[in-house]
Amino acid sequence: MFIAIPVCNNKLDLHFGHCKEFSIIKIDPKTQKILSRENVKAPPHEPGLLPPWLAKLHVNIVIAGGMGQRAKELFTKQDITVLVGAPQLSPEELVGKYLKGTLICGENCCDH
Repeated sequence: MFIAIPVCNNKLDLHFGHCKEFSIIKIDPKTQKILSRENVKAPPHEPGLLPPWLAKLHVNIVIAGGMGQRAKELFTKQDITVLVGAPQLSPEELVGKYLKGTLICGENCCDH
């Protein structure tokens, strides 16, 4: 399992579509433990580009602060689950909470 989180200064970047890099975190599905974390430079902003790009990186889940409805639909078409309204924490904190079932997502902070 791979989880992608847009980051800036090692915290969740609330500007998903315009973030400069993503943390890609590999999870062992049996043990539910983090196996690795790699930060990858995001491609230039272009509508509709991120869902297939992240799918090629084997991402199954995206944790975001906010995301537009159209982007969420495009991720669904790539079989990628999207969680929006996540708090501005480090990728390890977010994934740890997700794996424990304690990640509380609030309102989607994107309005388009």
